[in-house]
Amino acid sequence: MGIACVIFDMDDVLCDYHVDTRIAHLAEVSGRSVDFVRRAVWETDFLDRSDRGEFSASDYLTEFGRILGYPLSRAEWVAARKAAMPVFPDMLALVKALKQRMPVALLTNNDHLVAETIGELFPEIVPLFGDRLFVSASFGLAKPDPACFVACCEAIGVLPHQAFFTDDRAENIMGAEQAGLSGHVFSGKAGLMTALEAMGVRV
Repeated sequence: MGIACVIFDMDDVLCDYHVDTRIAHLAEVSGRSVDFVRRAVWETDFLDRSDRGEFSASDYLTEFGRILGYPLSRAEWVAARKAAMPVFPDMLALVKALKQRMPVALLTNNDHLVAETIGELFPEIVPLFGDRLFVSASFGLAKPDPACFVACCEAIGVLPHQAFFTDDRAENIMGAEQAGLSGHVFSGKAGLMTALEAMGVRV
């Protein structure tokens, strides 16, 4: 049996992700320096733990504020995250075209708050993926753990060998392939289309 579902990563695949922009926004609202925010949040294991679902959405936001030493609001957090992720319209068009042929899904390493606010952060993808829009925290796992990909396939209702996954990080593709999925390291739409067609998926 061939490919029955195409699974996409989100950041740097369906949208850009400018972490420096996000950090700058957080620094401005909190009154902290950019270097402080980067060290306190991005140079610790807080985000990795959040991606594995160790914090509920509310606890994650509270902990984020505690780390910053500032009572970060949900609206401020959303504004900073959203500003950092401009959309790739050509990729959304590709997802829409593929959806006419087979199920499509999304698997992103992210926390429970992203899951709750995805309609604000990236409204364009909600109708594209519907109930096949998965945040790693929901599985209590994170890429590149092969178990994360297995859990995603189970949620979709396909066997791993029936799924094709694309992500900009090579280590995540390795994890997907260890789980039995076909994979492609994303570097642009043209390369992805070539990889899909090589797997028998007409674009």
